Amino acid sequence: MSVSAENFLKGQENKDISLHTISNNKGMEAQITNFGAIVVTLTVPDKNGKLDDVVLGYDNISGYFDNAPYFGAVIGRHANRIEGASFELNGVLYNLEKNEKENHLHGGSKGFHKVVWKVDDGFKEGSNSITLSYRSVDGEQNYPGNLDVKVTYSITDDNSFEIEYFAISDKDTVVNLTNHTYFNLSGKEKNDILDHELKIYADKFTPIDQYCIPTGEIRDVHGTPLDFTQMKPIRSDIFSNDIQIVYGNGFDHNWVLNSKGDISQKAAEVYDRLSGRRMEVYTTKPGMQFYSGNAIKSSHIGKYGVHYKERSGFCLETQFFPNAMKHKHFPSPVLTAGKEYRHKTIYKFI
Repeated sequence: MSVSAENFLKGQENKDISLHTISNNKGMEAQITNFGAIVVTLTVPDKNGKLDDVVLGYDNISGYFDNAPYFGAVIGRHANRIEGASFELNGVLYNLEKNEKENHLHGGSKGFHKVVWKVDDGFKEGSNSITLSYRSVDGEQNYPGNLDVKVTYSITDDNSFEIEYFAISDKDTVVNLTNHTYFNLSGKEKNDILDHELKIYADKFTPIDQYCIPTGEIRDVHGTPLDFTQMKPIRSDIFSNDIQIVYGNGFDHNWVLNSKGDISQKAAEVYDRLSGRRMEVYTTKPGMQFYSGNAIKSSHIGKYGVHYKERSGFCLETQFFPNAMKHKHFPSPVLTAGKEYRHKTIYKFI
């Protein structure tokens, strides 16, 4: 199930915005726009071989100009939250935009999700991968360094959707890239995701305060609602009165992955009994944010005329831990000048 490229781009003022399709030989397909490097559709077979779109988004580019939920977008320079909207690097204090109360969220209001990326010159429609690039200039959103970024999306013949990230800077800077796609494995009919079953291969998580900022503690998941070490429906503990669930209005937390950057080890898996779709996650990143779509309140109607509501989709955002610049025992998102940032995440559909 795809969106019409003609309708998607209708009325856009910036003629540099485009929509592109990648696919494999089994019918799995993704549509990517170079605005925000956004995943617009991802079409995957169900248990009967029926293809359907399993990600949330909009039918028209105009929906993405606002895109308060960050549907499908690449997030940067720094994914997730930075406490007090500031960090210190090499003795210099950098003050960032306060775009979530007193804190900095997802690279700022004009982060990587709101810029036009360049499509690789060698790309051919219908091939199995696409590479997009962007230069974030020194001082953009007040981050230091000219940062050259590339993101490659691929669909492999084993029905994996892969995202490879590359960045290099001419100054020491902070980089923590992720993708903010919302999945709903039941397809475009978009039942909520509460009956999806989830397993996260992590024994620990980073607790948050009332502003969803990690406090610096690393806590064992066992005996808490955040224990997904065994497969369980998302609804099982989402209405708990545990203070962590109250603070997040559901799940909006970072898990400390047991895989520790080993992409051969599973980070998470999700199963939808209705469609029979199973999605496995693998990553080189040390953490993953599971967000249960608690605040999806879009002013736009979603794709195919669907009115999205809270928990219409979930995110599994692979990342360095949020607020890591404030907690030196967290894995560091600092990228040294001239050093290459390379990470990869795989969403494999069974």
